[in-house]
Amino acid sequence: MGFRTGSYATCFSIEPGKGNFTKVRLSISKKNKETGQYEQDFSGYCTFIGNAHALASRLKERDRIKLGDIDVSNTYDKEAKKEYVNYKVFSFDIVSSGTGGTAGGIDAAQQGDNAADGAGDPEKLPF
Repeated sequence: MGFRTGSYATCFSIEPGKGNFTKVRLSISKKNKETGQYEQDFSGYCTFIGNAHALASRLKERDRIKLGDIDVSNTYDKEAKKEYVNYKVFSFDIVSSGTGGTAGGIDAAQQGDNAADGAGDPEKLPF
């Protein structure tokens, strides 16, 4: 599925920034239909800004989230001859906590409503 709006991701580290942002290391996987195994599709640090920064204080390691509004940009440093890619998250929903229960964002009633996209049935989730 990759890094895009609507992707499900697992949080692996949450680091409050010095300003109005939080750095979160995310991983997104997809299921290989041939082998039945999950393969990493994206892994990296993302900057959570605005509403996402406020909600990120509730995140714990291994929490599952569904990405909302996001932005990807890049810059090139001529002197270092290096390109930098910046991943920004402005909103997200907490789908489940690292302990396996639901936590904020999507409750059991909403999960049932989202059964078409796999949010209600763990076997149908894209991760």
